[in-house]
Amino acid sequence: MCKRNLVGDLLRVANHTLAAHPSSIHSLAYSTARHSCKPQPHRGFETLTATMEGLTDHADSLGNAGRYGHGDLQWMTAGKGIVHGEMFPLINMDKPNPLRLFQIWLNLPRASKMSPPSFVMHWHERIPTVTGADDLTTITVWAGTLEGISGLPPPPNSYATRPESEVAVWLLNMQRGASYELPAAEGGDAVNRAVYFVEGDSVSIAGQAFDGQTRVDVSAAVPTTVTNTGAAAATVLLLQGRPIGEPVVQHGPFVMSSQAEIEQAFADYRATRFGGWPWPEDAVIFPADKGRFALVDGVESFPPAAVGERVAGKDEL
Repeated sequence: MCKRNLVGDLLRVANHTLAAHPSSIHSLAYSTARHSCKPQPHRGFETLTATMEGLTDHADSLGNAGRYGHGDLQWMTAGKGIVHGEMFPLINMDKPNPLRLFQIWLNLPRASKMSPPSFVMHWHERIPTVTGADDLTTITVWAGTLEGISGLPPPPNSYATRPESEVAVWLLNMQRGASYELPAAEGGDAVNRAVYFVEGDSVSIAGQAFDGQTRVDVSAAVPTTVTNTGAAAATVLLLQGRPIGEPVVQHGPFVMSSQAEIEQAFADYRATRFGGWPWPEDAVIFPADKGRFALVDGVESFPPAAVGERVAGKDEL
């Protein structure tokens, strides 16, 4: 998940996975492999790490930390600069430790690129879902609004806090024979929309048949029907947003609006290390029995299910 290719203006994808949608809004990495990402600096954008299966351990230069997965969403605004690491703990010693997640890079407007870094943890128990009319499709609303159901709030300086951005991240889990009509965006063709066929045998998207991982750019001005035409369940991801309309210059882990800002980001990182690394090791992996948690600004919190189970003397992983 740490090694990606640059495609389009800002879109990055894992080497072994999906193509990308050329826009200055989103970047996508989809991983089913197990890689560990030791501390790395970021500036000028956001990461949405949206999990499906498996666990991730997070630690950063602000002293924040967490273990999340199995449907949880970690949304981090790098802003003016943060160093973070992602490790994938081997919890199970007697069986596989599968990992399925997306990491989506969301650009920040120039005015927000030097905002204070922050992150929020959204536990899957609280993330809203929408059920299709045929009861065969469940849509996880990681960001945006679908059928009047809105995702949980992003960090305060996120581009997604602007209603006109129409940022949306929806995951469709479709049973065999399922069909769902994606509604048009309020901004119509001023909004970019891409539909990714991620898992399954075959699907139909806007009347076109696909039998392998692919990206389809569709018009956001009209509804788009997605149908699972295969024998197995299918997973489909939607990424949507209004282009920011500013220059994008990307170099490694920095996404800015000019080459001079990129050079300044490297100079600042060399001088300050974005606050340094407060952890005793580069590879921060929490104890196997720690369970899911979030440590933000010195306050530790737990998902709803884990809270109840900790009272009972257990951790829910």
